[in-house]
Amino acid sequence: MPGYVYVWQFDVRPDKAALFERIYGRGGDWVALFRRAPGYVDTLLLKDRAVANRYLTVDRWQSEDAYERFRSQFGAEYHLLDARCEELTLAERSLGTYTE
Repeated sequence: MPGYVYVWQFDVRPDKAALFERIYGRGGDWVALFRRAPGYVDTLLLKDRAVANRYLTVDRWQSEDAYERFRSQFGAEYHLLDARCEELTLAERSLGTYTE
């Protein structure tokens, strides 16, 4: 079964970069939430070398179904964490979903 990947771009508030990296990085709150669901593979946090305070997250799941089950089962926790993280960014946008 092909993997399911989605990518987000974040423009982070300069004074919140360290906190953003901690929450969105490998040992952060997002990964801790994702790990609770079967089918989660991993998350990659990338910092743009050319644009200050721009980051990408690459979240990998075994399948789109696994991701959808996660969203269904953990939707409330997802929305609470997302709301808590709003203060960290100036802008965010989806760069799409992909198949490995």
